[in-house]
Amino acid sequence: MGSKLYVGNLSYNVTSADLNTMFTPHGQVQSAEVIQDRESGRSKGFGFVQMGTDEEAQKAIAALSGQENDGRALTVNEAKPREERSGGSGGGYGGGGNRGSYGGTGRSSGGVSAGRSGSSSASRGYVERGNTGGRSATDADDRGNKRY
Repeated sequence: MGSKLYVGNLSYNVTSADLNTMFTPHGQVQSAEVIQDRESGRSKGFGFVQMGTDEEAQKAIAALSGQENDGRALTVNEAKPREERSGGSGGGYGGGGNRGSYGGTGRSSGGVSAGRSGSSSASRGYVERGNTGGRSATDADDRGNKRY
């Protein structure tokens, strides 16, 4: 399975056909692809080559890694397995949590701060705000603010 190679530091002018031609002298090339930006269609400067056998792949690495192509030293090594990118469990992706519509200040849409669970919030002195429009309460202007 080590016959798939990563080829980095490619010139932005290199095409998939150029990549195929570059690797053909070192063995049978099953596929060669330069990765392109989805929006612009421009090369991202790297690609992947699938060689016929592991031996051919090692031969290509030895021959081409560090070689200059269009003024750039190529990086050629075994491709690592693709990591799962789904936003599911354990993926490392996901929302930041408790980000309201005020630029991430932590306010929820109802104006209620976090920490509403009974006894734990009582000991820390959290303030639950009613619909005060964000103003703090004073003695003369209570407007539903409760101290816990």
